[in-house]
Amino acid sequence: MRSDFAAVLTAAFLLDSFWRNNGEPASVAPCRPGFSQSFYSVLISRDVLQGQGILKGATLASQTVKFDDCMGNEAVVFQSSDPVFSVRTDGSVYAREEGASLDEPVRFKLTASGPHTHAWEAVVQLSLTSSPSAQQNEDEVTEKGRKVTERKGKMDAPPPVILFSGSGLNGTKGLRRQKRDWVIPPINVAENSRGPFPQMLVSIRSDQDQDISIRYSITGVGADQPPNEVFSIDPEIGKMFVTKPLDREHRSSYHLRAHAVDMNGNQVENPIDLYIFVIDMNDNRPEFKNQVYNGSVDEGSRPGTYVMHLSAFDADDNTTANGMVRYRILSQTPHSPIPNMFTINSETGDIVTVAPGLDREKVSQYTIIVQATDMEGNLNFGLSNTATAIITVTDINDNPPMLTSRTFSGEVPENRVDLVVANLTVIDADQPHSPNWNAIYRIISGDPSGHFTIRTDPISNDGMVTVVKPVDFEMNRAFMLTVVVSNQAHLASGIQSSLQSTAGVTISVQDVNEPPYFPTNPKHIRFEEGVPAGTSLTTFSASDPDRLQMQQIIRYLKLNDPADWLSINGTNGQIITTAILDRESVYVKNNVYEATFLAIDNGSPEASGTGTLQISLIDINDNPPALVPRESQICERMNKNVNGVNITAADADTDPNAGPFVFELPNYPTSIRRNWTISRISGDYARLSLRYQVYLEPGMYEVPIVVSDSGNPPLSNRSVIKVKVCPCDEHGDCTTLGAVAAAGLGTGAIISILICIIILLCMVLLFVVWIKRREKERQTKQLLIDPEDDVRDNILKYDEEGGGEEDQDYDLSQLQQPDSLDHIISKPPGVRRVDERPIIPESQYPIRPVVPHPGDIGDFIHEGLRAADNDPTAPPYDSLLVFDYEGSGSTAGSVSSLNSSSTGDQDYDYLNDWGPRFKKLADMYGGGADD
Repeated sequence: MRSDFAAVLTAAFLLDSFWRNNGEPASVAPCRPGFSQSFYSVLISRDVLQGQGILKGATLASQTVKFDDCMGNEAVVFQSSDPVFSVRTDGSVYAREEGASLDEPVRFKLTASGPHTHAWEAVVQLSLTSSPSAQQNEDEVTEKGRKVTERKGKMDAPPPVILFSGSGLNGTKGLRRQKRDWVIPPINVAENSRGPFPQMLVSIRSDQDQDISIRYSITGVGADQPPNEVFSIDPEIGKMFVTKPLDREHRSSYHLRAHAVDMNGNQVENPIDLYIFVIDMNDNRPEFKNQVYNGSVDEGSRPGTYVMHLSAFDADDNTTANGMVRYRILSQTPHSPIPNMFTINSETGDIVTVAPGLDREKVSQYTIIVQATDMEGNLNFGLSNTATAIITVTDINDNPPMLTSRTFSGEVPENRVDLVVANLTVIDADQPHSPNWNAIYRIISGDPSGHFTIRTDPISNDGMVTVVKPVDFEMNRAFMLTVVVSNQAHLASGIQSSLQSTAGVTISVQDVNEPPYFPTNPKHIRFEEGVPAGTSLTTFSASDPDRLQMQQIIRYLKLNDPADWLSINGTNGQIITTAILDRESVYVKNNVYEATFLAIDNGSPEASGTGTLQISLIDINDNPPALVPRESQICERMNKNVNGVNITAADADTDPNAGPFVFELPNYPTSIRRNWTISRISGDYARLSLRYQVYLEPGMYEVPIVVSDSGNPPLSNRSVIKVKVCPCDEHGDCTTLGAVAAAGLGTGAIISILICIIILLCMVLLFVVWIKRREKERQTKQLLIDPEDDVRDNILKYDEEGGGEEDQDYDLSQLQQPDSLDHIISKPPGVRRVDERPIIPESQYPIRPVVPHPGDIGDFIHEGLRAADNDPTAPPYDSLLVFDYEGSGSTAGSVSSLNSSSTGDQDYDYLNDWGPRFKKLADMYGGGADD
């Protein structure tokens, strides 16, 4: 039993692969690498064997082996599995030996390989023609039918059969084959088949099925792997079926393996590989990625200019016509200047211009409907879809700006700036607010001094002639400007500037009343300080620039004179002093005094100008020096380290009227020179010190010193310096005791002050001790009454309960306070109601502190009791009170039967001590002789 597989694909199998759907041919790709068919059956005559090409296209065109690697077949090599036959470089097969016998059909494998492709294989079967009539019974099928031989007759072609090795070929002479040389052609199945299902694809059988029982099975994706049960096989007879419609876009091929085992599961044949290809059907229309595409092209573009790209995707096989998309333009809107301004590359989808005349100013946008059709654009069989392409014509600077007039005019008042004096209007057909539209104005002549500039209005694009430098009517009465306008962007190639890009602008200058001006401003003069009042310093006059107007009169006023030293003549501007000029004044800065004056003309309207006069004051020696410092201290005895006070002088004048200074002690009083001495340190400094072996008591001493400056003549000043003489420590510093003594107090006075301080502290201490002791006594003082007898916490107040049960109709007015006191005041003296409050001033009761001390409670009670005893206005006024009648009888019974629950005798004598109010109770319950 053979262990390898052999495969033979009959002509019926090939015919079934290509004519499965009601005899309609499958789609053929324009270039699919490989052989044109996988099995060639060639009928030849015996007289063409030796040295002749068996399949040469010139003689046997219908039997030529065709191969295409889609790369030009460069360096493709063909090899045969049978050494009897050779392969020429042109792809024809010929017999290499004489006497090659074809008594029985010969099959061999033909392999094509090259540098740009892998190995491709096909099976060629050679057989001799039996007779001319037999040859006429063969029908040749073209390449689109994959060139299979179909027997003519009324019977259908036999089902495709795949045999395991040796099936139907054992013992056949002349049949040469080698193991592993058999090639199993792929099984082609059209997608979207309508059935009926299951639909038979191929029959698989082993050459041992006549000897033993064989069981067939298939494995792989689509059989026993997901998606399962797409393909099935009859295990007894080996027929393989497809069970449902296939979708190439979901899966384009399947790889299965066929197995043959005996009834015990033992493998009787090696598995063979089955390749099933899903034949594409045109079931998907092209789809654009976007429904609307946007592109742009410059106006004025030449024909052939690239505009934009559109692309559509077809899910069908792009190697076949089903997935080959072609494009075309259906419509263009608008049709200006011609209906076909654009074309599209049918294969790439690139849109280009085909005609000149794109003008944005006429048509700024085109709308194009593009159709994509598969089947290589065949409108009868292909599926189509459409998309919209919007092409925007972009602007170029092909329109120069043009001024609306050749001349413009304006007026400007003299001495004004930042004023728009003329407006230049321009027309530009290019896209607004773009560099091709934005105007730039330039003055090319007529303004050498740069009095004007032209700014562009960003909204209207107009040119605004603006004054940037004041103009003078007396100098220029008018300006003749030449203006040129251009765009921000350069003009497009071939576009010339317009004559209307240049214009003349006439600017007239208006004369106005200009203010007077001081020719020299500020004006500097020099004078010595101390100039007396009434001195004429200078004449500060102004000029009128309006020379062409009638002569104007100028008057002068003082505007600012900080020290009020000056006055000005209102007619001629003469400056006269009104006070003495003082260089040392606070109003003088850096020896310069500054005043401001006003010049006013009599024009209409009046105009004024200001001028500043600066007076440089020259210093004179008018300030004597002053001694510095005015106070100091010195040791009572000379110290070798510190033996004097350094003194100097301050002078408000400047050199040479200031230092160096001369310091001298006066001759009177004589004690000054006897006790003190002055030694010169430098031109501005000297040292005041005690004379040697002179001892002064500690205290304050006033030392007069005469200071003289270096002026001509010099000025002197007698100044007094207060010097404290005090005992010093070893460092030359005054001690504390010495500082006090130096203040003018003797030792006895100091001791007396200390004793007084000590006595005062003792008195304060004794007073504090007395206060503490008195407070302690108050805390320990007992209350006047026993806490158990204190009734303050036992008196309770309850609400009024009103009359009895029979007292329902009573007059409440008897219990109310009267509205006025007239009836009381009008009563005769001595006659009044006993329940009325006396009309007399009420007594003032002592005010109890918020938080009284416990020791003061007894005192407070006694004071309150004394005030109440002497107050006749306090209730119950010591009179009989009248109450309302409550009626006779009561369900509560009489209260007269109630007796006191207290037993034993009680002493009420203390009621005598409670004042006149309790006198009646004391007489009733108190003890004594009356009892």
